[in-house]
Amino acid sequence: MSFSHLVMTLQHLSVITQLNSHSLMSNIIQARDLSQQPPRSPRVKIGGYPLLARALDKGRADLAGTVGEYHFDCPLDNYLFDFKQVKGADVKDLLAKGATDEEVAKWLDTHGTPRTAEEIAGFAAQVEAARPYDMPEKKQWFIDNCATVGIDPAKSTLFDFLEADDAAVARQHAVAS
Repeated sequence: MSFSHLVMTLQHLSVITQLNSHSLMSNIIQARDLSQQPPRSPRVKIGGYPLLARALDKGRADLAGTVGEYHFDCPLDNYLFDFKQVKGADVKDLLAKGATDEEVAKWLDTHGTPRTAEEIAGFAAQVEAARPYDMPEKKQWFIDNCATVGIDPAKSTLFDFLEADDAAVARQHAVAS
């Protein structure tokens, strides 16, 4: 290989590396700063899946170093991951490669346990209606946490609590700013 060909090859590799780095940085830049604002509501569905938008916000923020007090691959995220029998680490790998919300939803459709549209809708209805107040092992935790955000645990779902908690966190960030 001639010297000039070697130089051209190295320049080409440098450009590819810069493009790959730019792609990853672009994805990270698009991540929400969860130290300043909450992730999307657990009710937001992507591809019919509740919890997915929230999990993706947390995963991208984790990759970008802006996850704040939130956690990716937490028990809440795992309601969805367990339903599909996929691993949070695999979803995070997709995000690191720059996958869009829709691409992750399509990936979920084709990986893990196959689910029909009816099964996904049933899962969505079940998780959206989940009431920790009615679960003996979670009742006291739910009562205590609902009190911190001023909602009635006997009338609230888990999603109601998460949205109220996100709103309280957002108010705290607004006051601190």
